[in-house]
Amino acid sequence: MRMPRGGRMVLGTCLGSLVALVLYLQTVTKPDVEPITSTTSTSNHPPLGRSGRNPLRSLYNGDQDSDQSYAQSRLRGRRELLEEACLSQTRKRRVLSPDDLRHLIVDDKHGLIYCYVPKVACTNWKRVLMVLTGDGRYSDPLAIPAHEAHVAGNLRTLSEFPAAEINRRLRSYLKFVFVREPFERLVSAYRNKFTRSYNEAFHKRYGTKIIRRHRPGARPGAVEAGADVSFREFIQYLVDPRTQREEPLNEHWERVHSLCHPCLIHYDVVGKYETLEPDSQAVLGLAGVQGSVRFPSSGKSARTDRDMAARFFQDVSPFLQKKLVNMYRMDFLLFNYSMPRYLRTP
Repeated sequence: MRMPRGGRMVLGTCLGSLVALVLYLQTVTKPDVEPITSTTSTSNHPPLGRSGRNPLRSLYNGDQDSDQSYAQSRLRGRRELLEEACLSQTRKRRVLSPDDLRHLIVDDKHGLIYCYVPKVACTNWKRVLMVLTGDGRYSDPLAIPAHEAHVAGNLRTLSEFPAAEINRRLRSYLKFVFVREPFERLVSAYRNKFTRSYNEAFHKRYGTKIIRRHRPGARPGAVEAGADVSFREFIQYLVDPRTQREEPLNEHWERVHSLCHPCLIHYDVVGKYETLEPDSQAVLGLAGVQGSVRFPSSGKSARTDRDMAARFFQDVSPFLQKKLVNMYRMDFLLFNYSMPRYLRTP
């Protein structure tokens, strides 16, 4: 019996729609090779730690058997706040380039990606990752000299891989970043790079330029040495439009969102310097390596805190403070930090 013409048309339309749907599903499930894509941790094959657990399932489904359930709940909340902030603050999206990935350290053995941020305990995190990836060469993070932790080549970065391998790792590895109150991090960077005599390279590289531009009537010897930059002069340098036109900001005072791209790379864990040790132990627990390595405890009593930052900002004018707030506003918003009360912005 021959099918009526109208029925044949309906059947043809349905078959065409089915073929289009199959082709669409094949397209969206293929890994993107070019360009590098931003991804969430939704792989069908997430990484397994040494314990054989799925760390992402432990984090997002809630591991009731874990002693770190409270810390994991805090980490889940931070990630949700970051996603909300990204949706409200970012209008345009772009693809990632290999240059965007230079700060993302890869541990293929344990399925980890860590974006390091200078002045946010990155030396100790690099030491920990050297233990995890070192095939027995290291066992104690603190036995690794600080300068060795920063040697290029001791740890692999995501930028070293081809695009297909970058995408695969971004989709399936546990990705984490540690952040810090922006102005406390900034004061810490200033103290380390401009008030320590052993940082002569920074004095020559940045101090001489800062003094030449922002100290009227500077003595030739001060310009040549670049060793006594004041915090106010440092802030003047940062907000000077010429600074970013000439070259990228140094990583020690570059904004976290520019180093780690948290609205393009969906981090599973956002740890904070203010809760460094429990957050670090939670990450190691999620990776299933808490029995293999312990994050080093911080024994420094002179580390930069809110009160110390307030003292440094006393000599910075409200005009400069406002410019600095605008410069670091995204880091405050994305990572849920309140503007410091000691500011005197108009």
